[in-house]
Amino acid sequence: MFTTAAKIGTAELRYGDKTLTLPVLEGTEGERAIDIRTLRDETGLTTLDYGFKNTASCQSSITYLDGEHGILRYRGYPVEELAAKSRFVEVAYLLVHGKLPDRGERDRFSALLTRHSMLHEDMTQFFKNYPEHAHPMAILSAMVVSLSTFYPELARERLHEEEELDVTTTRLLSKLRTIAAFSYKKSIGEPFVYPRHDLKYCANFLNMMFSSPVRPYEIKPEVERAMNVLLILHADHEQNCSTSTVRLVGSAKVNLYASVAAGICALWGPLHGGANQEVLEMLEGILKSGGDVKRVMERAKDKKDPFRLYGFGHRVYKTYDPRARVIKQTCKDVLAAVKTQDPLLAIALELEERVLQDDYFLERRLYPNVDFYSGIIYRAIGIPANMFTVMFAIGRLPGWIAQWKESQEDPEFKIQRPRQVYTGPREQHYVPISMRD
Repeated sequence: MFTTAAKIGTAELRYGDKTLTLPVLEGTEGERAIDIRTLRDETGLTTLDYGFKNTASCQSSITYLDGEHGILRYRGYPVEELAAKSRFVEVAYLLVHGKLPDRGERDRFSALLTRHSMLHEDMTQFFKNYPEHAHPMAILSAMVVSLSTFYPELARERLHEEEELDVTTTRLLSKLRTIAAFSYKKSIGEPFVYPRHDLKYCANFLNMMFSSPVRPYEIKPEVERAMNVLLILHADHEQNCSTSTVRLVGSAKVNLYASVAAGICALWGPLHGGANQEVLEMLEGILKSGGDVKRVMERAKDKKDPFRLYGFGHRVYKTYDPRARVIKQTCKDVLAAVKTQDPLLAIALELEERVLQDDYFLERRLYPNVDFYSGIIYRAIGIPANMFTVMFAIGRLPGWIAQWKESQEDPEFKIQRPRQVYTGPREQHYVPISMRD
């Protein structure tokens, strides 16, 4: 059932000789918003808000994010608690259905994930036609939109049918994992490893990624657990760039596959899903230049120096990213399990410690974010940098599905069509080219 914010008062906007009374709405966590849906009709005015920093594009009951206090909750559950006690499949069910599953619902959902893990064999032929070193994100987005030609769409009027919803959700969750593993195998020229029905979600992915006909992969419990944690921490994050893209594309009543493919393309950008790769490359650069963290911090403070300190600060969080605390410990656990002493971790730990003691960074609220340690974990597991964003997409998928579903159920459902403030030439008239010389 779609829920709406409560009206708690009004605000007045005065422009010229007009006064417009606008409703003030409040969400369940005390967030307040001025409802300006009648603004243009009543006054002829629009609002200008680059990056939509002050604009709520929808009402949502999926994720609550308070960047000032470092709070992130899925359906009311703190993300730290879910990462510590739950598994990714259970969190996916929570996001899509709005509640945690009971044992029967979880087992049924897991069984559907197993049943739908294989790709239609004709789709495996697509991989053979991509260039040898095609980027996995390009393959991922193209293959996801291609799913719509092999599998039925989820009709808007059937969103409330639990069986239909679960089949579509598990089909996409399971096949995206297989597509991701196949895209990696394609990029390194190895044969595909098909999913196994005896392995759980994350273990199955790791096996498809790293097993080969001559080299079986040993799935360490700590690595499988880390995969669950990373995917949970990335499962949703309110109205970020890729999620807003999924909603915007879906507002044209586009099917779920095409909407998610658009989200994958948005996630590809280095300012969004590619940030953890930027962090890893930064740490590698520090190591190659001698590991002088103090010098790095001086460069970060110098406005004339093009160097940027990646992994600190966030568009929303103005304190420590709650996901970063979890990932830091997970990183240590994984490195201990794979018996690797990564020098990048030592640099990362020193860099974090120095930043958190430096007034320059504290005054600017530049705390570690979720990207700071995740790349080190993926590197330790054996996942290459060009697959980092693919991993992000697998984790974010249940959030995209939940957001797409919620937008389709919204009674205020409209095609999204932002306005603009035009700054081009005034009306002109065509002059024949012979008279322009």
